[in-house]
Amino acid sequence: MDSANTLILLCGLLLVVSILAAVLSNRLGAPVLLTFLLVGMLAGEQGILGVEFNNPDIAFFIGSAALVIILFDGGMRTHPERFRVALWPAISLATIGVALTCTIVATSAVYFFNLPWPAALLMGAILSSTDAAAVFGIFQSRGLQIKERVASTLEIESGSNDPMAVILTLTMTAAVASGTMTEWHWMALDIIWQLTGGLAIGWLGGRLFIIAARKLPLSFSFFPLLAVACAITIYALTAKLHASGFLAVYLMGFVIGNGRLPQLVHILQVQDGLAWLSQMAMFLILGLLVVPSHLVANAPIAIGIAVALIFVARPLAVIISLLPFSFPWREQMFISWVGLRGAVPIILALFPWLSGVPNQQLYFDIAFVVVMISLIIQGWTIAPVARWLGLEVPLKAQPQQRMPLSSVPSSESLEVWLYRIDKTSPACDRTWKDLKLTAPATFVGIIREGEWLQPETQPMVQEGDGLLVAATVKDIDEVSRILASGGKGLKVNEKEFFGDFTLKGDLTLADVGSFYPLGDLDEGLLSTTIADYFSQKFHRRVVIGDKVRLGDVVLTVRNVSETGDIQSIGVKPVSN
Repeated sequence: MDSANTLILLCGLLLVVSILAAVLSNRLGAPVLLTFLLVGMLAGEQGILGVEFNNPDIAFFIGSAALVIILFDGGMRTHPERFRVALWPAISLATIGVALTCTIVATSAVYFFNLPWPAALLMGAILSSTDAAAVFGIFQSRGLQIKERVASTLEIESGSNDPMAVILTLTMTAAVASGTMTEWHWMALDIIWQLTGGLAIGWLGGRLFIIAARKLPLSFSFFPLLAVACAITIYALTAKLHASGFLAVYLMGFVIGNGRLPQLVHILQVQDGLAWLSQMAMFLILGLLVVPSHLVANAPIAIGIAVALIFVARPLAVIISLLPFSFPWREQMFISWVGLRGAVPIILALFPWLSGVPNQQLYFDIAFVVVMISLIIQGWTIAPVARWLGLEVPLKAQPQQRMPLSSVPSSESLEVWLYRIDKTSPACDRTWKDLKLTAPATFVGIIREGEWLQPETQPMVQEGDGLLVAATVKDIDEVSRILASGGKGLKVNEKEFFGDFTLKGDLTLADVGSFYPLGDLDEGLLSTTIADYFSQKFHRRVVIGDKVRLGDVVLTVRNVSETGDIQSIGVKPVSN
């Protein structure tokens, strides 16, 4: 009994310390995941608490379960537009990119550290995939909004490159343990089945959950628990069939997240907490498992492999994988830099440990050091690099609070939204009737100094007010565009980014040239619309934040329809 209480006390203490340390790390700009790892190490057998933990089976179990919840959460927050923008580039990175990274890292290990080829390829396979937990976690914790094409590519890649890395790791683990290699055509068939099986089972699981959510007479409180339970079941079932369980839960989350369920807001609220708890538990347990003295002994080879991975393997893999998609060099550079390694390589490094291959501890220690270096160097600099490359865009307008009307029997999900008004808000110093909303919304009133001003009084909206609006979830973007703040205190101000003036995308360059100095344009371009000019210039689906310079002005894509057509652009003079 006493030992059980001690264990509970230890777990609670580690979680409390991790949360408090996360506050400090955010102020310092450090990756939160790095903080969790360090707390685990400090609590380990050579740390302050001296906790002895040497059970890779438990670490693998906890890490796998945590990854399921993290990927499920990431899938639910992925908008379908992201798949339309970046699906094929992400798949190229998740397959070709993983294979290239594995090969280049292995070559470096053989050439510089004289590792045998099977061991070097196993090391390359372990480190070949980016980590969804690291990518999702850092983007969310920093509140970083970057160009959709880049963010979508990184998130979909990190959510879908695990099958390739797992297959390569299992294949090379068996090769090192037995001394024989699996024939390449069997490996190719395995990869195809992992991908197709994971996609099929994940899609089916998502659709079945949506049907069940609409039919089952459950309390709303149970649906978040049901969602997590179904995700874990789908993962285990898919893994039992030797397909990719991680890919299945990511796609299942995507299907549910875009199913317009009235219970979705409740599910996301609970899932957000569960995802953070999973990240803490996963990184803490992996931190406990490591022995710092072993890391020091293997530091030279680990640092060398980390340098090869970050500065050679990842950039080359990105350049080659994205060749067919004409990504601008700035975007390729950022995607190369954000090849974050997190818990996935450390968990994959447990495969050799659990299989009992020679030098099993070496793979784990090298993977741990590489992850630490990746989080410190790459994770710490994501936001500055994004701004330096000009890839950060203004944060998407949204309400400060969302309150679902879950008890209302409606075919559409209804919510009440609270908007905090400041001087930059278009609603400031206006009445509700003065606002020209293009989406149906009902004015519920204003909260001013704790008092509710009812709609019948027709109050003037003032700075500091809380504006209450009821509408359907599908109209949140359109309503927020008018009512949300224009960006007071944000690092990227909307007016500074897009300019003071907005033009429609169907205007011709001749029309624009009659108002702005566009420089010398070919006669054939004058009849071209702005939207067509951007499409010709970028050779791909245009996203918000894409820019072109014409003469003395910069045109920036401001709004894009769901079909990818440019609706409006911002215009601003070239900065001196």
